[in-house]
Amino acid sequence: MDRLDDMIAFIRVVESRSFTAAAERLSLSKSVVSRRLTELENRLGTRLLNRTTRSLSLTPAGQTYFERARAILADVEEAEQAVAELGRDPRGLLRVNAPMSFGVLHLAPAVADFMSRYPKVELDLELTDRFVDLVEEGWDIAVRIGRLRDSSLIARRLAPSRLVTVASPAYLARMGTPELPEDLTEHECLLYTTLANPSVWPFRVDGDVRSVRVQGRMRVNNGDAILEAVRAGLGLAVLPTFMTHADLRSGRLVTVLDAYEATDFAIHAVWPHHRHLSPKVRAFVDFLAERFGPVPDWDLGLRAVSTVPADGPLP
Repeated sequence: MDRLDDMIAFIRVVESRSFTAAAERLSLSKSVVSRRLTELENRLGTRLLNRTTRSLSLTPAGQTYFERARAILADVEEAEQAVAELGRDPRGLLRVNAPMSFGVLHLAPAVADFMSRYPKVELDLELTDRFVDLVEEGWDIAVRIGRLRDSSLIARRLAPSRLVTVASPAYLARMGTPELPEDLTEHECLLYTTLANPSVWPFRVDGDVRSVRVQGRMRVNNGDAILEAVRAGLGLAVLPTFMTHADLRSGRLVTVLDAYEATDFAIHAVWPHHRHLSPKVRAFVDFLAERFGPVPDWDLGLRAVSTVPADGPLP
């Protein structure tokens, strides 16, 4: 314990830039804090602080020790917090970000059940197709669909995200049905502008990715608007089955190019890289995984998908 006390005293002195301020934070006398720093330096056999009457500064050895000691202290504090929270009901404000289309269709109904199950949790839910920075903007968790890019986040797969190329029967009767991916160059395609390259649609053919450059008069940054345009017979689009399943089952829309398989995409819950996961975040992630995975309701009875969008978030 003496070593830990000396370490804590050193960290507080560095953070406070003052022996007096550190002593006040620790509820100790200035002489006790000074003695602990001296004993620490004697034990380590090196000077950690440069002291003058007006300032304190770290030596190179002190900088190294400070960084390691602060990490150790954080581990100790998080271990105590984790034990203290064992058995505690999820509670407090939970800030969640999710894509608009998925949020309206599937997350909002799920949230109602979650709030009923955990009455001590308050929820701040934002639905937007804007890509948010969880750390900078203070979000606890986000639902993301597509390829994950941010390695600073922890992710848990919730469900597959299956994609289909869809059109209305009226459009196909008027313009014909594409048989090969290259046939799309002769068709009106609806472009989702949130993707990195909306005009390039990749397909998997015999195990290889074949990219086709498409064109169209309508470019939209919202999946629901694209879906409405497809229903109206304005063209073809690549959309996830979590949006199109009802139209496909009713025959209002049909899929094309079903012979071409897609690479795997998924719906993930992501959260900042903290070593300790709060009960409210853990409860929400577990709830979503139970609700949507491993085979979501919207995929039941639908055929396998055929197309893959360019890198980027999905509607």
